[in-house]
Amino acid sequence: MPALPAQTDTALTALTLVGMAAALGGWIGGAALVETGGLIVVYLAGGVPATVRALGALWRERVLDIDLLMVIAAIAAAAVGAPMEGAVLLTLFSLSNTLENRAMGRARRAVEALMALRPDTALRRDGDSVHEVVAADLRPGDIVVLRPGARVPVDGEIVTGEGAIDEATITGESMPVRKGPGAAVHEATVNLNGVLDMRVARAIGQSTVARMIRLVTEAQAARAPSERFSAWFGQRYTVAVLGGAILAFGVFLWLGRSPDEAMYRAATLLVAASPCAIVISVPAAILSALSAAARGGVLFKGGGAIEALAAVRAFAFDKTGTLTTGQAEVTQMQAIALPEADFLARLAGIEAHSEHPIAEAVRREVVRRGVTPVPVANVTAFPSEGIVGEDGDAPIWAGNPRMARRMAADTDLPELSRLNEAAQTMVFLGQGRRILGAVAVADRPRASAQPGLTALRDGGVRHIAMMTGDRRPVADRIGRELGFSQDEIHADLLAADKVSLVAGMAGERGGVAFVGDGVNDAAALARADVGIAMGAAGSEVALQAADVALLSEDLTRLAEAHRLARRTAAIIRQNLVFAIGAMVILVLGAAFFELPMPVAVIGHEGGTLLVVLNGLRLLGDPIRGDRRRDKGTPRFKGDAAPAA
Repeated sequence: MPALPAQTDTALTALTLVGMAAALGGWIGGAALVETGGLIVVYLAGGVPATVRALGALWRERVLDIDLLMVIAAIAAAAVGAPMEGAVLLTLFSLSNTLENRAMGRARRAVEALMALRPDTALRRDGDSVHEVVAADLRPGDIVVLRPGARVPVDGEIVTGEGAIDEATITGESMPVRKGPGAAVHEATVNLNGVLDMRVARAIGQSTVARMIRLVTEAQAARAPSERFSAWFGQRYTVAVLGGAILAFGVFLWLGRSPDEAMYRAATLLVAASPCAIVISVPAAILSALSAAARGGVLFKGGGAIEALAAVRAFAFDKTGTLTTGQAEVTQMQAIALPEADFLARLAGIEAHSEHPIAEAVRREVVRRGVTPVPVANVTAFPSEGIVGEDGDAPIWAGNPRMARRMAADTDLPELSRLNEAAQTMVFLGQGRRILGAVAVADRPRASAQPGLTALRDGGVRHIAMMTGDRRPVADRIGRELGFSQDEIHADLLAADKVSLVAGMAGERGGVAFVGDGVNDAAALARADVGIAMGAAGSEVALQAADVALLSEDLTRLAEAHRLARRTAAIIRQNLVFAIGAMVILVLGAAFFELPMPVAVIGHEGGTLLVVLNGLRLLGDPIRGDRRRDKGTPRFKGDAAPAA
């Protein structure tokens, strides 16, 4: 049954505490009327809400829950002349529920607070004038003016101007990022300096923040395997406890106890055996971990993803755009049988239909040289190979050596020997079996790649592999720079090859995670035990393709996420061991050693609060990225110093 509103729940708990204080005062002072009045208040304020919840669960869900056990135990205590013990039970039960709900609410509010970061209004440029409008009214294509200190109202792209953007609220990146025309900006980030014109990319309902909140809400609703087990165990165990208490009542009568004493002992056993701590131990840790991760720019799609990542012992990485920047540059070019400008115009025309980082490098080279691309139509993509289209004269294609083999083209030409010898990525352009030329493209490792891989190894990961469709010389060059051994570098791979390698790693190493961009590596992401998309802020495909999304491109956050997942699993184990151990001790005490009901109550409620507080420790352990970069780092990410 839905919980009471927070204010009502707090007020009833406060009233219960007042009633308990009055009952104790009357009992100590010998004022029977005051004691009775206080007990009535406690039983009404503490017992009625629990009774309503219990009956609601029984009526609608056919579930006997823990609320029912507590109410029955309190009524039984009052029926045998021990109303004070029942009042203590209801008071502590009400107090623990309130504290638990507030604590769990804190875990949820840590993510929902993102909503408060959204600006209510924005400055929209209409021709030569600027008007303040409601942010929700902005539509794709609108131009918004961002003044220094202003929050970005929606996702968009900078049109004019240059400045530093604080993206900590979205990606968790502690350093501002300098951005200029063409750079993407995300809702709720802050423009620190400069005046920027931004083109709106998507409406507020599809923004980065909206998707983050939606994904985290879904994640909190999706139960982890251990959560499902604890809920399954709690429901069935509750029935067993109730039946056990009835059986214990009969046994105590058979042993010669009076009916009142047998009822009291059975009620004490009911309290001692209640599985509150077991049921709440897993959700307390999972919700806290989800919130802590989201604050650090990492989204887990539910507790199952956290538990799966905790079990991962091997990682496989895509190369281009994951371990490398993806900001490749054209370093060499060789045209054959046509002028270089014509060659580049045709190559740019077909690469305009590709989203691969290499295609982006070609487009940047075209802009730099002032070449106009030749229109290409009817384009078909061949994953991990290249693309084929028509430029009006004849079918034209561009791609790697596998694409050339598909087209039966000979790439071993004297004119291309210089490019073939370079440890760089090769892109061929051809018509049918004829090669028109090629370009060499060089990429470089991310600044965070080496620290991120080192942190994973330091955290106990023993096997890390790099997988790429690129040529072996290119893969070896990047792999050596990042510290991979020769047997950890896999090159010349098709998408299906990556899937097979991931499956093989899973069979040999146990849990395996694949880290990619969430678009080109969808099959490998799906095959891995945990699919991880990095740099996913603003990318709907990346957010949906993986089990875990790193919103920033800082690979050190992956090691932090792995550490958080393993710590969460450890805390869950701690909670379950403590909860089960405490329950066993209390049950044995109640069954065989005349354990007083107040002691059982304190042990039961105290244990529940302890496992909740233990889980909430994860809220104080957020993901921070590479902690070694906190000292001696430049102010702006990617810059040696702020631009003048």
